[in-house]
Amino acid sequence: MNQSPLMLTRSSAVLGAVFMVLAGIAFAVVNVATQWVAMVAGFPATSIAFWQYAFALVLSVPLLRRLGLRAMRTRFPGRHLARVLLAAFGVQAWVEGLATVPIWQAIALVMTSPFFIIVGAKLFLGEQVGWKRWTATLIGFSGAMVILQPWSETFTTASLLPVLAALLWGASSLFVKDLTAHERPETITIWLLLLLTPINAGLATVAGFAVPTGSGLVVLVLAGLLTVVGQYFLTAAYRAADAAYVQPFDDLKLPLNVLAGWIAFGYAPAGYLWAGAAMILGASLFLMASEFSKEKGRG
Repeated sequence: MNQSPLMLTRSSAVLGAVFMVLAGIAFAVVNVATQWVAMVAGFPATSIAFWQYAFALVLSVPLLRRLGLRAMRTRFPGRHLARVLLAAFGVQAWVEGLATVPIWQAIALVMTSPFFIIVGAKLFLGEQVGWKRWTATLIGFSGAMVILQPWSETFTTASLLPVLAALLWGASSLFVKDLTAHERPETITIWLLLLLTPINAGLATVAGFAVPTGSGLVVLVLAGLLTVVGQYFLTAAYRAADAAYVQPFDDLKLPLNVLAGWIAFGYAPAGYLWAGAAMILGASLFLMASEFSKEKGRG
């Protein structure tokens, strides 16, 4: 009995789930900050994306100095570039989506990402995707649909932007999972920050560059800091466990973002939110329990 806590901390299933949840908390705050700057401060979406990751790069300078040039060493620069390009266009689609739809609706739609990731993990990474993983993902996605209600009058074309972000981020996540077999989380995170800033700068310049001031500046600096933290936890999650396993825990971002949106803006979605959230949470916990049981059986 005394070994149970130690077993939990050493379990790759538990570590992968914990890292994914921590990433979700960090990104929930980032999403609220992004929506505030876009909808309240009226800042352009393309410039938000640039400044968020530019500040993230600046805030990661101490890490760069501590790790030195060795953190940049890689045999796969092309994979890093492809990953970052997919992430950059995903960020642009996501920020533009947050500027037009409520957080909870955007999150519900971006939860289609597990489909793209699990199919990609099977086709391109050769991971085993059993019936439990498929079932958990389908239940999580069904929970999102219960909340979203795409057949309702509130569903708009702009709501498809988070789906586009989900597709692009899903492809980017597959590159992350592939890279974690060869690279450290620090290397993957730093390559993202170094490449994403100039790409976003080009996109922002084309759309009309804007410079933040006052409270908008403070909020974007906070978003940059939490972006670094969230990206590190996300990479650590994919390194700890299979992409197909940890992805359903990303579904917890829905209740996390609803809570963050309620705290920041004082609103919560109507409809069957909590029924859908219960489906998502139940699917994630079921998957974690089954994977932990499998690990104990092998031990």
